[in-house]
Amino acid sequence: MKKLLKWVGILVAVLLVVVISLVGYVNLALPDVGEAPELKVEATPERVERGKYLAHSVTLCMDCHATRDWSQFAGPMVPGTEGVGGERFDRNMGFPGVYYSKNITPYGIGKWTDGELYRVITTGVRNDGEPIFPVMPYHYYGRMADEDIYSIIAYLRTLPSKPSTIPEREVDFPFSLIMRMIPAKGEPTVMPEPTDTKAYGKYLVNAGACRECHTPVKDGQVIPELEYGGGRVFELPGGTLTSPNITPHATGLGNWTKEQFIAKFKGYQDSTYKSPKIDFMHEYNTVMPWMMYSTMTERDLAAIYEYLRTLKQIDNETANWKTREKGAEVAKK
Repeated sequence: MKKLLKWVGILVAVLLVVVISLVGYVNLALPDVGEAPELKVEATPERVERGKYLAHSVTLCMDCHATRDWSQFAGPMVPGTEGVGGERFDRNMGFPGVYYSKNITPYGIGKWTDGELYRVITTGVRNDGEPIFPVMPYHYYGRMADEDIYSIIAYLRTLPSKPSTIPEREVDFPFSLIMRMIPAKGEPTVMPEPTDTKAYGKYLVNAGACRECHTPVKDGQVIPELEYGGGRVFELPGGTLTSPNITPHATGLGNWTKEQFIAKFKGYQDSTYKSPKIDFMHEYNTVMPWMMYSTMTERDLAAIYEYLRTLKQIDNETANWKTREKGAEVAKK
């Protein structure tokens, strides 16, 4: 018995050494995406304009890095808060901890080099080498054209410097280790010519990270065989949102014309439209930033539609909102 206990003790000690070594490696050696590149972005008027368009209408940097008014439908951005950050993502929303979007005006990124900004946008690694939480879809941004990333950087440099106090994040264990293993080097592509409509639409769909919200997830990862078929669940105050199917199946966009698709977005840009105040506990709401996407050009929306028509059809009709009213769930569309 003493010999058995001795060997058990040795085995436990070895396992502890292995675990401690692995934890030490993850903490000290990861993420490993290389040094920030030596880069100086020339802020031409064309780049600044393109970067503004991307940040507000396609990649939607201002979706998270601004203040959104969640007392109104779809949480429109509060004017004047562009880049100040502070949006909270917490355990009530299904996140492993508490996270806050950062200030990306010159107040927050003024000491960052252009290379460091490029690295964080395309790999998810900050200027201090720490990983960011992947609610920012940097894996998708890492597949964009370098020129578009340069344009975003050029635009961010032009934002008014606005102070804001951002709390420190709280990362739950073991995600504190897992998060260090997620960043990866970007794989930049060449942006297709807009005349190559479907390829250009595919590029825009990636830049907008549409796959991320319109695909169900398992263990925090999207399920590839169900891409764009809807079904991702978002817990919101007062109800549960389930993302819709955007494949060309009849339960998705199969019966939509291109004109209807574009009009759905552009309706929120109409000068007569004002996002209504809602009873968040009883009325339908969405995380879809309609007011931002509505500012996309009709050409780009048409290209997105054409690409979505090429996707594998998935039969998945989802009731996209359920309110919790007096303990009951009521489906609303």
